Amino acid sequence: MTSDDLHARRVSAVRAWTQFVSDGDEGAEAVRPEILRSWQLSGVVSPTVTHAPLADEGDTADFWKQSPLQTAVERVQDELRRTAEDGDLVIAVTDDQTRILWTYGGRVMRRKAETVNFVPGGRWDEASVGTNALAIAGRTGAPSMVFSAEHYAEVVHNWVCWAAPVFDPATGRPLGVIDLSTTWDRTHPIGLATARVMARLIEGALPSDRRTALAGEAGPAEPGLTLTLLGMAEVWLDGQRLLLNRRQTEILALLALHPAGLSVEHLHALLYGDSTVTTSTLKAEVSHLRAALAGQLSSRPYRLTMPVTSDVEEVQRLLRRGDVRAAVRAYGGDLLPGTDSPELVQMGDYLAVSVREALLANPDPDAVLRYSELAPYDTAVVEACLASLPVHHPVAPLLKGKLASAR
Repeated sequence: MTSDDLHARRVSAVRAWTQFVSDGDEGAEAVRPEILRSWQLSGVVSPTVTHAPLADEGDTADFWKQSPLQTAVERVQDELRRTAEDGDLVIAVTDDQTRILWTYGGRVMRRKAETVNFVPGGRWDEASVGTNALAIAGRTGAPSMVFSAEHYAEVVHNWVCWAAPVFDPATGRPLGVIDLSTTWDRTHPIGLATARVMARLIEGALPSDRRTALAGEAGPAEPGLTLTLLGMAEVWLDGQRLLLNRRQTEILALLALHPAGLSVEHLHALLYGDSTVTTSTLKAEVSHLRAALAGQLSSRPYRLTMPVTSDVEEVQRLLRRGDVRAAVRAYGGDLLPGTDSPELVQMGDYLAVSVREALLANPDPDAVLRYSELAPYDTAVVEACLASLPVHHPVAPLLKGKLASAR
């Protein structure tokens, strides 16, 4: 979105919030249903509250020390810190009651966070501080974004927050939420996808006795390597999930896109671009990756030597076949959100454009509804679908609601 679009969206949110605070549900159609529901739950809090209440510091510290989340966050904290610093975000991890247990922030956002008790011990449930992404994600068990004046408390109207729940992979029980927050003018379309990726990263880093498949959910049945790269990052080898860092996952993605193999120089260019990273660093990453793959990564050129399937390949296959609905169902979002690999950025853009053009050419209503969850501000696709539908088609009201929310 352009800065003008963001400003207009902020003005609309402020107008809707002002009307809700003054008149209740009057004008509620101007906000998303999940925001309205959260506003209604926030009525016990004053919209002029200045900061979140703090839980007992000792109790919070003791809980964190005994929580499996601490182990997971320690294992992936370099990735979390780099994400926070690169985007000038503050990142928070909570327990299942939306009490913050751990935070890390870029310089500007860290100071802003401290003034509102967005710190360990801060209680960010709706009953404590009103509508926010942490509270909605924790309550609903689904990722959430809250923009500017969609927050109930006026003190955080300058924020935008993206949050995703973190589950115990062994039991499916919610452990808490990870949240990424920054100022509203830095809103980015990959924010929610990044929160989902960070949640999956933490789940994959939980102590090994917890990192089994979700209750009732098995890993891929087929032998070989299975990559989920769209909207999140998951790697499975012969039905077992692998815990890899971002660079190793990017290397796997590049090798999957080039099955004939890549020289060290070519792989370096595709992965790092013009960044001043030595080939020794790349070779070290490949060495760790080869060990994780039980040696199934050859040298000269670097090439994967086992069967490989990926959701990128599946989406492309379905688009070639003309099955738009199935392609959109398989399309989980941006390719490795937040990657800075030039090749992966280009491939992600190409795939996003391919899906969008397929929908514009064949705006299947079910596919457009699914796509609108991934790209809520792409009004052209929704408009194309509405134009192709009969006036009284049952999906038309849903699409009109999506269009109104996007505008």
